[in-house]
Amino acid sequence: MASTLFRGVQTRPFLLYPSALFGRKNGVFYCTIKGTQTQTAAPENKQPQLKVSPQAKAKVLDKILQDHEAIIGIETHVQLSTLTKAFCSCPYNYGSKPNTCICPVCMGLPGTLPVLNSKVIQFAVKLGLALNCKLSLNSKFDRKQYFYPDLPKGYQISQFDIPIASGGYIDLDLPVEFGGGHRRFGITRVHMEEDAGKLLHSGNGSYSQEITFSLVDLNRAGVPLLEIVSEPDMRSGIEAAEYAAELQRLVRYLGVSNGNMQEGSLRCDVNISVRPIGQLEFGTKVEIKNLNSFSAMNRAIDFEISRQVSLYSQDQSDQIVQETRLWEEGGQKTVTMRKKEGLSDYRYFPEPDLPEVILTEDYVNSIHSSLPELPESKRRRYEKMGLSMQDVLFLANDVNVADFFDATIGKGADVKLATNWIMGDIAAYMKNEKLSINEIKLTPQELAELIASIKGGTISGKIGKEILFQLIAKGGTVKGLIEEKDLVQIVDPAEIEKMIDKVLAESPKQLEQYRGGKTKLQGYFAGNESIKRKSKSRAFEQDPIREIKCQKLNNSESQKHVLALDFTNVSSLGTH
Repeated sequence: MASTLFRGVQTRPFLLYPSALFGRKNGVFYCTIKGTQTQTAAPENKQPQLKVSPQAKAKVLDKILQDHEAIIGIETHVQLSTLTKAFCSCPYNYGSKPNTCICPVCMGLPGTLPVLNSKVIQFAVKLGLALNCKLSLNSKFDRKQYFYPDLPKGYQISQFDIPIASGGYIDLDLPVEFGGGHRRFGITRVHMEEDAGKLLHSGNGSYSQEITFSLVDLNRAGVPLLEIVSEPDMRSGIEAAEYAAELQRLVRYLGVSNGNMQEGSLRCDVNISVRPIGQLEFGTKVEIKNLNSFSAMNRAIDFEISRQVSLYSQDQSDQIVQETRLWEEGGQKTVTMRKKEGLSDYRYFPEPDLPEVILTEDYVNSIHSSLPELPESKRRRYEKMGLSMQDVLFLANDVNVADFFDATIGKGADVKLATNWIMGDIAAYMKNEKLSINEIKLTPQELAELIASIKGGTISGKIGKEILFQLIAKGGTVKGLIEEKDLVQIVDPAEIEKMIDKVLAESPKQLEQYRGGKTKLQGYFAGNESIKRKSKSRAFEQDPIREIKCQKLNNSESQKHVLALDFTNVSSLGTH
C-alpha cells in the first residue's frame, strides 16, 4: 500500500462506548475529506465501447511498439479463506453490515495483542510451493508504518526483508484467439500481511467529484492477505491479464481463496513503464489501480502503453511522471489519482508482539504431499489425451469443471465425447441458467452412462440430448429415464418390417400416387405420424431399416418406380 497524504482532513469525535460501536447506525467512525486538485480528474462522458477483435488489437499494439518496449509487473493481494482473521478470532463474511465483525484487536485498541492464525502459515506455504518458490524456514513479521483513516493501529503487520517465499515462477498458456503460446513469468516474493478496513465515500464515490465525508468500515481490518509480487516480465495487456487469471485459477485449485475480484478477494495493482528498444534502464514507472476485471486490466494496460509511447514519440517523455492512475471504465482511459514524489518511508521494524515464524522440513513436506494437481500439470495431462488447446484451456480453467471431466472419463467415458458434451450443451445450460457445474443435478456417472448408451446404439444422439437436459434440471438416471419413457432405439429387423408394412398398408392412395411419379409425396412418408405412434417416438437404427426398405420395395410386383423413402434421417422421424 502506498502512503497517502490527506490534505484538509477534518477529524470529528466519535464515541468508544460499546453501545455506540455496535448499536448505533450513524456516527460510529467517520472523517471528512475534501478533494484537491491533485487528487481529482475532470468528469468524463461515458463513451460507447467499440468491439474490436483480439487480432486487430494485437496488430495495433504491435505497430505502436515497433520502436518501444513495455515493462509490466503486478502486485497481487489474495484474501485468504480462513474462518477467522489473521490475528484475532473475528470471522469475516463479505457483505456483513459495517463494523459488525470487529473486536478490540482488529480495532487496534491499546493493550491488545495479536495471536497468529496458523492457517495463514499453512496457506502461505501452499501457495509458495505451488509458485515454485524457495521457502524461508525462518521468517518474521514487521510493522509497516503509515497513516490512513481505515488503518486503526496506524501501522500494518506485514513482512519486509524476509518474506515467507521468494524466487519462484508461474507457467501459463495464452488463449488461442490471442495467438496462443506458452509463457513463464517470474515471482519475486510472496509475503503475509493483514488487510486494512474500507472507506465508504459519500456521493457516487467518483474521484471527479469532491468527497465531503467518508464512513469507515473496519470489518475487513485484520483479514489475512498474501501479497504476490511478480518480476517485470510481462510485455502486453493480454499477458498481464492472463498472469492474473492464472493466479486466480491457482488459488482456487489450492482452496486458499475464492479469488473473486468483485468481492476484493483478488486485487491487482499494475506497474508499467515504457522504454525505447535497446535501452537497458527502465522508464518511469506508473501504477494503475481500480482494475476490477481481467478484461479491464488488459484494456487499461494497452491504453497506458499507447499513452506513454505517444509521449515518447512527441519528445515529451519528461511528462511521464511516477504516479498512481485510475482506470476510468466510462472513458476507457487512465486518469491521475495522485502523484508520487518518491519512495515512501514506512519505517519498517520487526513486530515486537509476534514471534518468528519457524518452519520444519517435515511440516513443509507434509504440505507439499497434500498439494492437488495444479492447473499447469492438468493442462499438460489433457494435451497428452489428444485434446486441442482450446479444449484444454476450457476444461482446466475451472477446478470444478476439471474435476467433473476427470470423474466422467474415470467412469469409462470417451475423452472427446465427454469434452464435447461438457463444452457444448452442459456449458450452454449453465450459462443460460447462471449455474456452476456443482449446482446442476447431472453427475459424472450419469454423463458417462449417457455417452455409453449413445455410443452403443441404445438411444440416438437426439434422444440423448433430451435425456441430458432432464438429468441436468431434475436429476435421475439414464437407465431409469429410458425405461420410463420407453426410449430404447428400435434395432429388431422384424419389428421394423412390421412398422413399414403397416404404414404402407394404411396409405395405399399416397403410395400409388408416389409410384405413379408424384415424388413430392416422399415428405409425406418420411414424416408420417403413424410411424411415430407405432414406434412410440423412439428412433430407428439406421442400417436395418435401409436394408428392409430396399428388399421389400424391390420385391414388389406392382412397383413401377422404386420408392425412395428418405429413411436416411429416420432418427429425427422417430423422436419428439
